[in-house]
Amino acid sequence: MENKVAWIDDIHEITVIGDMESLFVNGQSPFIYIENKQSYIQTKAEKINHSKARIRYHEELPIGENLFLLWNEIKIPIYPGAIVRTKWFDENYSNLDVELGAICQPASTTFSIWAPTATMVKVELDGDKKFPLKRQNRGVWTLTLDGDWHGCSYMYEVTLNGKSTLVNDPYAKAMLPNSEKGIIVDFTRTKSLKDSTVSRPTLKSLQDAIIYELHVRDATIHENSGVRNKGKFVGLTEKNTTNSNRYSTALSYIKDLGVTHVQLLPINDFARVNELEPDTSYNWGYDPLFFQVPEGSYSFIPKDPIVRINECKTMIESFHQEEISVILDVVYNHVFVMEDSPFEKIVPGYYFRYHPDGMISNGTGVGNDIASERQMVRKFILDTISFWLEEYQIDGFRFDLMGALDIETMGQIQERCKKETTPIMLLGEGWELDTALPSHLKATNKNSHQLNRVGYFNDLFRDTLKGNLFFHHDTGYVNGNGHYVERMAHLVTGSVLEEYGIPFVSNINQTINYVECHDNHTLWDRLLLTNPDASEIERKKMHQLATGLTLLSQGIPFIHAGQEWFRTKQGVENSYISSDEINQLDWDRRELEDNNVQFVKSLISLRKKYEVFRLSSKDEIRRRFHPLVTPAPIFGFTLLGDDVDFSIYVNPTNKKVPLQLPSSGKWVVTLSNIQSSNKQVIGEFTSINPFELLVFKKYRKVTRKEEGTKRFANAKE
Repeated sequence: MENKVAWIDDIHEITVIGDMESLFVNGQSPFIYIENKQSYIQTKAEKINHSKARIRYHEELPIGENLFLLWNEIKIPIYPGAIVRTKWFDENYSNLDVELGAICQPASTTFSIWAPTATMVKVELDGDKKFPLKRQNRGVWTLTLDGDWHGCSYMYEVTLNGKSTLVNDPYAKAMLPNSEKGIIVDFTRTKSLKDSTVSRPTLKSLQDAIIYELHVRDATIHENSGVRNKGKFVGLTEKNTTNSNRYSTALSYIKDLGVTHVQLLPINDFARVNELEPDTSYNWGYDPLFFQVPEGSYSFIPKDPIVRINECKTMIESFHQEEISVILDVVYNHVFVMEDSPFEKIVPGYYFRYHPDGMISNGTGVGNDIASERQMVRKFILDTISFWLEEYQIDGFRFDLMGALDIETMGQIQERCKKETTPIMLLGEGWELDTALPSHLKATNKNSHQLNRVGYFNDLFRDTLKGNLFFHHDTGYVNGNGHYVERMAHLVTGSVLEEYGIPFVSNINQTINYVECHDNHTLWDRLLLTNPDASEIERKKMHQLATGLTLLSQGIPFIHAGQEWFRTKQGVENSYISSDEINQLDWDRRELEDNNVQFVKSLISLRKKYEVFRLSSKDEIRRRFHPLVTPAPIFGFTLLGDDVDFSIYVNPTNKKVPLQLPSSGKWVVTLSNIQSSNKQVIGEFTSINPFELLVFKKYRKVTRKEEGTKRFANAKE
């Protein structure tokens, strides 16, 4: 006889799947049988087609109990189906106050798991002992076991839909290599960052941030990195490292560069890399497995889960010692393989988005979209954010495909981060994605006014400077002879002023300016595509214009590691699983291009020294920014400081062009990618070289009283 199954799809509706001929024979409707109560519910059946029927009833069925449909002496099991995606289910089975996971203390461990659709849950310890958990309110199962279980492995045996499955805890804080099993951790027996003498770095304002995107393995794996523990967390703790010719590398280099934040590509447990043989494969980290576990391939001893935790913490502490904040790249929009995910194995159908027709949503393009808008999904994300903030003292989060997340979840993350004593940086990709969530609920840049503490990657900035990302040969301002010059005032003012264009985001603190990141071609490789006939020197100057504008525009600048030495990935556009040869930071190239490294350092230093390059409000930008009249397509603008004015000019052409400065006086070249600094221009007439970025500085005349005040302040400093 063909097996039939019934699924609870709504509060008062069951769908039966199977051959309907044997059921609709005598006109009798079935009964729902609740086994533990030994009670019955009368129903009304409707045949949809030869293999499907709809059953309706008035009562609300209990979830997580053995239910059967009794029909013409046939006993059909009833399992929770689409009901888990209803508002009713969230309201009745969400448990937002419970602490989930394995909470370990020296004398006992409490296990808590949310599995509302399960009929039985056991915990398996050290691969053999199994202990049943007790069902509590709203689908939470708990058990407290006496004894010291720190370092022991555990899994849950979850019984649902008639089958028992061993599954890892999504709240696991440590794992055996290759995510084999979860490990119980008493965090009082790990390195404590909360009690460390090194505190989080602080900035006067997050508007002062300069972000440097880094992959842990890329940073030190190069043979000439001078790092002993190459490709590992601890590789980024080594100080005073150099290449063979004594040029700084790794942590020391990043410190010397002057950035304020490193943004680490995902460091939580991810797929595709064998943690026991990490050199045989590579991954950026956007294939997430366990969100609260440090990645094992970055550990020097991946077989020791506690060592892995301590190594990760030591890396973070080392950045903090150098006054560098740490942003984690987090991937809460999808999992590696939905069917293998503990989310799907524990509560099937709940954690992921579906279209109304029952098809899985795939706006992320990787096969599944996490349903952040559901209560217990949101709780998991918030719990994970809190865990990294509290236990690892993280300073910020970059949200991968943030536009696929819902505004309410991002808003609650924003509120959670406000509780920290130092400002937490939040930023993400605010793209509109075709996920099964209405546009007005998505955390996109169009809805940025609802998330005023969240930054958005400025794609308008990127595409205006180097050409549309999706068209390999499209050109922008720096590589297209001034293409899009009409957008430049909008760009350098942070893309927020209505008088210069449609605002990209609502406030200046939400603009993340960039021209290169881990995705797609590096800027250098892009220029090889768009400008094949240009000389190498010309392409380098174009590159300098783009990086210079990134660091001198209003908003928060973002630099991809190695961008400052013309990083290449040998033309590979999407290197997420490419080799180390493609992805590694080339410390020989860093030496070869040290002149450009020094140029970028000068840009960073200039930005950090003068607040006029990092204004914090629209009104301040309007007061201090003034576009200049220049021969097209030269672009120029003035920034009026309290005692120093700057005039910045960009020439995206191969011709030398005369300039008239905004006023007569003594102007000093404070920065140029071509000529030496400190050159003076007396008067108001000068010129700009081909592909030159030129920054002039002029001191304002001050009264004797003001001069005396300044001298007194300088003497105190």
